[in-house]
Amino acid sequence: MYLNKAFVYGNLTRDPELRALPSGAQVCSFSLATNRVYKDKDGSKKEQAEFHNIVAFGKQGELVAQYLRKGAAALVEGRIQNRSWEQDGQKKYRSEIVAERVQFGPRSGGPNTGASSSSSTASKSAAPSKDEADSADAIQYPEENINSEDIPF
Repeated sequence: MYLNKAFVYGNLTRDPELRALPSGAQVCSFSLATNRVYKDKDGSKKEQAEFHNIVAFGKQGELVAQYLRKGAAALVEGRIQNRSWEQDGQKKYRSEIVAERVQFGPRSGGPNTGASSSSSTASKSAAPSKDEADSADAIQYPEENINSEDIPF
């Protein structure tokens, strides 16, 4: 049995680009940067950056293009693929990771990200207003202290 699997966790180096193939399928391409910290033969600490080309197809590609931006963290699981083409009479090669799964990293929550505006709207709509809390059909939770000895595990 053969195995072609790549796991890469890093930050996007540019905004994702979403395009449509002639068949109508969506394809999203983006790049992730990873780094490796090591000590050289003199014992000094060195850092080396690697850049990985990632391609995501279909709904996954659409979600990446919608939610990820330059600098965002992501974990990509996929397979390594090598492509070649001819351009200006010269053979070109490119290695890329075809994403099978993309997991978004933690959001920074800065003022210019969508995280703060969407989470603040969600918390406003999820929290009942004072009028709703006072209404008869609002859920009233009893206030009681929990003793750690009462927990069965």
